[in-house]
Amino acid sequence: MTLTFFGHACFTVAFGDTTILFDPFITPNALAKDVDIEAIKADYIFVSHGHGDHVADLIALAKQTQATVVSNFEIIDWVTKQGYEKVHPMNFGRKQFAFGKVHFVPAAHSSGLPDGSYGGNPGGFVIKTDEGNFYYTGDTSLTAEFNMIPYYGPLDVAIMPIGGNFTMDTDDALIASDMIQCNKIVGVHYDTFGYIVIDKEKALRDFEQAGKQLLLPKIGETIEL
Repeated sequence: MTLTFFGHACFTVAFGDTTILFDPFITPNALAKDVDIEAIKADYIFVSHGHGDHVADLIALAKQTQATVVSNFEIIDWVTKQGYEKVHPMNFGRKQFAFGKVHFVPAAHSSGLPDGSYGGNPGGFVIKTDEGNFYYTGDTSLTAEFNMIPYYGPLDVAIMPIGGNFTMDTDDALIASDMIQCNKIVGVHYDTFGYIVIDKEKALRDFEQAGKQLLLPKIGETIEL
């Protein structure tokens, strides 16, 4: 599996012949100005919640890639009202897709869409594939819901926010990694805005001292998971 980071909480995970794009937010992000959005390809687009910093480029990239958009029922309803109908609605539960099994799980956050409409319940995705298992928490605080994740099977890697203020910070992410029983973490949702700028060297050091691995790919970088 490989992960390509496009800034903030937007990235693709590629495995086998499948590429999933998560939470498309690129063009409004000044830090991602060098990303060629027209070069992005995806078979699926997974959306954790409805905030603008997670859906700003959703419709444009859905139309460009002709990907299947997967999210909660309310976000999918909003997507179809924007004129895009290649969708798969979910609520908290599990579904077998062609590429593997998806558990849509709760996140402790909020969710509203750019037009002010209700964005449904925020969530994250545990995805089990033949090439490995990973968990994208979506935007969330530290929550007891993490205790449920090990019941869905062992994880190879987890992608989680570390910027604080709106979500977990690195201290919370360390606790979360214990709860989900995963020692390899990709940090997202940091540095984009003044509220969430972090000390990256300290974050890396704290994870290393805890015997864990924190990966902070550069924008545009592809890493092996």
